[in-house]
Amino acid sequence: MMGICIHHMIARHLQNLGRSNIVHLSAPQWSHHIPNFYPHWMSNCSPWIINPYGFGSSRPFHWTPYFNWNPSFHQRPPLSFYGDSWTRGGYAPQTSNSYTSRSSGCSMEANIDAPQSKRRKCDPANKEELNLSESNETNHAAQDKTDFVAPHGMELENLCCSNIAESQETGAIKVGAVHRTWEDVTSLYKSSHDTSESNENSDGKQREAFDFSVLSYNILAQDLLEDNSHLYRHCSQPLLQWGFRFPNILKELKQLDADIMCLQEVQDNHYGMQLKPILESLGYHCEYKMRTGNKRDGCAICFKRSKFSLVSASPVEFYRPMIQILDRDNIGLVVLLQPTLSQSAARVCVANTHLLYNPRRGDIKLTQLAILLAEINKLASDGKDGHCPIILCGDFNSVPDSPLYNFIRNGKLIYAGLQIGKVSGQETGHRGQRALTTPLWPPSLGISSECQYETMKDAECPVDGLDNSEKLMADIKNYPMDQQTASAICHKFKLLSVYSHYLPGSNKTEVTTCHSKSAVTVDYIFYSAAKHNGAAMSGEDGHLQLLGKLALLTEQDLWTVNRLPNENNSSDHLPLLAKFRQTLI
Repeated sequence: MMGICIHHMIARHLQNLGRSNIVHLSAPQWSHHIPNFYPHWMSNCSPWIINPYGFGSSRPFHWTPYFNWNPSFHQRPPLSFYGDSWTRGGYAPQTSNSYTSRSSGCSMEANIDAPQSKRRKCDPANKEELNLSESNETNHAAQDKTDFVAPHGMELENLCCSNIAESQETGAIKVGAVHRTWEDVTSLYKSSHDTSESNENSDGKQREAFDFSVLSYNILAQDLLEDNSHLYRHCSQPLLQWGFRFPNILKELKQLDADIMCLQEVQDNHYGMQLKPILESLGYHCEYKMRTGNKRDGCAICFKRSKFSLVSASPVEFYRPMIQILDRDNIGLVVLLQPTLSQSAARVCVANTHLLYNPRRGDIKLTQLAILLAEINKLASDGKDGHCPIILCGDFNSVPDSPLYNFIRNGKLIYAGLQIGKVSGQETGHRGQRALTTPLWPPSLGISSECQYETMKDAECPVDGLDNSEKLMADIKNYPMDQQTASAICHKFKLLSVYSHYLPGSNKTEVTTCHSKSAVTVDYIFYSAAKHNGAAMSGEDGHLQLLGKLALLTEQDLWTVNRLPNENNSSDHLPLLAKFRQTLI
C-alpha cells in the first residue's frame, strides 16, 4: 500500500511539472527500490523535484529528494534514484571516460557558510590568545587528484618515472579529465656554455650522473576528512569513504613510481595495516612519524631500496611542553640516504613536514620551521662547514612569496614588526593582528637565529618534557648580545623551489589544493642547487640539478573536474613530482 501511495504522489508531481524534462517511470521500475526506512525520513523532505541539470547535461537524468536534513535525526540520509538503482548522498558515480565539468560524482553546490580551514578537534588547553579556536589549526584541504593516462598509447600501468622521462619530448600527460604536462627543464643547462666542462673530470672524462625522482603528496587522512566534512560538500559520500579512496591513492602512487615519496596526512592505522606493507612489497623502505598528542596522522618518507640505503632517520617533534610558542602537535621527519648505485655519490638529506595551519600564528610556523632546519643541518653536515644535497618537501601551509616562503628561498627574514597573520600569506585581514617581537623563540629552545642547534647536546635532547632550560640559560648568558636580541633569522642552505607557481608563458597561478572553499598553493619541493638564482643551474659536486617536473594546474582547471577530491582523485591535494640529477664526484 505504501508503494502505491508513493507512486501516486510522484505521478501528481510529474503532471504538475510539465513534460519537457520528464522521464516516465512505471511502478515496476522504481517501487521495489523504495527504502525500508522511507516513512522515517519522509517528514524531513520537501516534495520530490527534477534533477536541476536535466536534459542537455552530461549527467544521466535522475530524481532526487530535496530535503532539509535534521542533524539530530539518526537515520541514514535518503537514497536517490539513479537508472535502475538507488544511490546514497547525491549523484551516482560516473565512469572515468564520461568526464565533463560535472562528471566527478560530486555536486556543484556552493557552500557559502562553510569555514575555509580544516577543523581540529577542540582541545581547551590549546586555545589561542588571538581568539582563534583550534578548529583553524589543521591543514586546509583542497586539491585535485587525477588518474594518469600515458601519452601516445603507453600502457597505464607502465607510467612511472622512467616512462615520464621517455615522454618528455611530447610533454602530454592526461591527469583524469585534465592534462598535466611533463616540463623538461634541461634546455636551461644546454644553453649554458660551461655545462659540458662542469660535467667532466680533471682528466677530461665525462662524469657519471645519478638520476632519481621525488614525490611530495598530502593524501588527506580519513579522520581529518570526516572531521572537516564541510570542506567536501561538493563530493558525494560514497567517494569519500576510505574503501573507495585508498585504491585510487595507491594506484596513483604506483603510476608515479617515484624513487623517494614524501607523504603527509598519513593516518597511522592505514599506514601500518595497508600502505606500509604494500609499499614494502613494491621494494620501498618506509619511515613514519605520527603527530604528537591525540592526533592519528603523520608524515612518511618511503624510498626504493634498489636506489638508496638508509644512513639515519630523525623524527622531529615540534611540541615542547615547557615552551609556550611550541604547544602544537605538528611534526617533521628527516632521513639521510646513501645512493646504492655508486659509493662515490654524495648522500642525500630528505626532509618532510606538515606545518601548522592556523593563518594567524606565523610565529609558531617560523619556530617549527627553524627546528626542522636545525635537524636538517645536523644530518646534512659534512663536518667541513658544508652539507650534502638537501630536498625539503611538505605541506607548509604558506603561499608563494609569503615571508615564510621567502625565508626558505632567500635564507633570511627580518621578522621584527611583521604582522603575525602575514607570515604565511593566508590571512588577508588586518584586524586583531599583533606584530612579531624579538626574540621569536626563547633561548631555552637551544636553537640559534641561524637555525642551528647551539650545542650537540641540544640536538640530541629528546622531546620528553625535559628541555634542560636551566642548564641552557647558563650557556646563553655567554652569547653575544646581538645574537640574543637579533630581529632576523637565517639559514645557510641555498634552496630553490621546483615550481615557479605560474603556468609557463602566462600569469595564471598554479594551485596544489582545491576543495569546496578555496584553491591555493601550500605544497612544495625545495632542493639545494649549485647556483642560487632564478633558474636551477648545472649541478656541482654534492648539489642537485633539476631535470623536469610534473606541471601543476590552475583553479579553473580543477573546477572543470569539480575540485578535489572527486571520483578519480581521492585527495584534496595534487601530487608534486620532480626528477633530479646528481653529478658523481
